[in-house]
Amino acid sequence: MIKYKRVLLKLSGEVLAGDDGFGLNRKRIDELCGEIAEVVAAGVSIAVVVGGGNIYRGALAADSGRDRVQSDYMGMLATVINSLALQNALENLGVSVRVQTAINMGPIAEPFIRRRAVKHLDKGRIVIFAAGTGLPFFSTDTAAAFRASEINADCLLKATKVDGIYERDPVKFPDAKFLPNLSYRDFLDMRLSVMDTSAVMFCESNSMRIVVFDVRTSGNLGRLLVNGENIGSTVS
Repeated sequence: MIKYKRVLLKLSGEVLAGDDGFGLNRKRIDELCGEIAEVVAAGVSIAVVVGGGNIYRGALAADSGRDRVQSDYMGMLATVINSLALQNALENLGVSVRVQTAINMGPIAEPFIRRRAVKHLDKGRIVIFAAGTGLPFFSTDTAAAFRASEINADCLLKATKVDGIYERDPVKFPDAKFLPNLSYRDFLDMRLSVMDTSAVMFCESNSMRIVVFDVRTSGNLGRLLVNGENIGSTVS
């Protein structure tokens, strides 16, 4: 039973780095794209927003003294590299994919045009949204929230390295309480860091459900979307 017919999958750049911690890990990318392809074959419509932290982190670079605006644009370019890597891996599996960028890059990708993106999704193609919002000071989490609403997604999936949302960092605090369900207000009041506040506020104003789940566990994407299992944490 398909739980969500159309989703926006938000991937961090670190997911593509795998155990390497930096750059692009081909094995990890191929595994991830294999799961995405299986879900699409089952009838789920998927769009993707990917970060660029495996290559360049604009906010951290700005903290070290570099110009914030310039650093953010460099981070956007990193997301384009990651998007093209995902496109290549998915196309090798026979999946039809389009990359759309928020910054005009005609020779390598389409510009972001909402109606065109929706048409691609209606035809069973995967659409990868690159370059964030195209504006500095906005994270790829916020870009994911924008795009999810623009394509009328049923849910925004936030892929992480933990199995959901905890009251505090479970890596630092092993006794942290797991939160399977919480409201947008609870999330914001608790100042949880799993997702940017601005992104959650936007999702709240547009009633966009958020599911935070562990993407590293093989098969989780299919169990969540195709089997309808309750995996991860839901913010609604």
